[in-house]
Amino acid sequence: MKDSGTLSIFRLKRKRKIKAGKSLKNEAWYWIFLLPTLILFVMFQGWPIVASLYYATLDWSGLTADSKFVGMENFMSVAKDPYFWNAFKNSFKFMLGTVPFHLFLALVLAVILHRPGLKAANIFRTFIFLPVVTTTSIVGIIMVFIWGSDGAVNEALYRFGLLEQPINWLGDANWSMFTVILISVWKNLGVNLVYWLAGLQSIPKDLYEAAEVDGATGIKKFFYITVPLLIPIGTVILLLNVVNSLKAFDLIKTVTNGGPFFATDVVSTYIYRYAFTSEMGLPQLGYASAAGLFFAAAICLIALIQYIVQKRIKGGNNL
Repeated sequence: MKDSGTLSIFRLKRKRKIKAGKSLKNEAWYWIFLLPTLILFVMFQGWPIVASLYYATLDWSGLTADSKFVGMENFMSVAKDPYFWNAFKNSFKFMLGTVPFHLFLALVLAVILHRPGLKAANIFRTFIFLPVVTTTSIVGIIMVFIWGSDGAVNEALYRFGLLEQPINWLGDANWSMFTVILISVWKNLGVNLVYWLAGLQSIPKDLYEAAEVDGATGIKKFFYITVPLLIPIGTVILLLNVVNSLKAFDLIKTVTNGGPFFATDVVSTYIYRYAFTSEMGLPQLGYASAAGLFFAAAICLIALIQYIVQKRIKGGNNL
């Protein structure tokens, strides 16, 4: 009996060793497949972030070998620059103008296009998603002509009697940010539509059928079934849209270049102006790095707040 018990223990230990060996082997393969992505991340994202931390402490143009260590002076200069805070304010204005449309308008369209039996639903999805796969710089160049003083928008409004004289949508500081927001919503609405459609397809149809049996209308099903079950994916979509809107660059660069009179200047165009152009004299890569890190800290703070709120919402739902 003693030998039999010892043999059982030996077999159990052997099985555990084999299982542990297989687990280590699987983990090794995971890391092997992840290695190319990790290398690319370190090369094109990790190292630039670390380098920016160093460059932000230098008075350096990025064009010469001469540099001077200035410590926190660049950060203090950024904090005192009214043009940076104007760009900072515009970045959040752009975010607050685009994100609600990306969330709610895309959700409404997703619910409509998700209805069973809707004819030509795939065609509508394709038309809405088409701007997403179009190069942003090309979209920006085309929109300059469409929204110009003699463009198609003014022509259409004039023909319908809504305008007496043309509006310079991109050249007027009162209208430029509004126009850029509309263009961005049109450009990126499709990707949010896909996100919401993925969330809607994950909701079991049995819940809707049970609600119909209980006499629930379409509006009640939307607010009592669809919305609560979409909250987890909705928080992710919200975070993605907030981050993407705050780092907007290519569309604004090609449409308005931050103008007129810095009315659409955001932090990305502000950094570009100091780091890579001669608009402000000799480029100031160290100063631009400090501005980028300053703004990145603000975005990280927003992400942290959103994470805390999301955790509390999930905790409340569990209760």
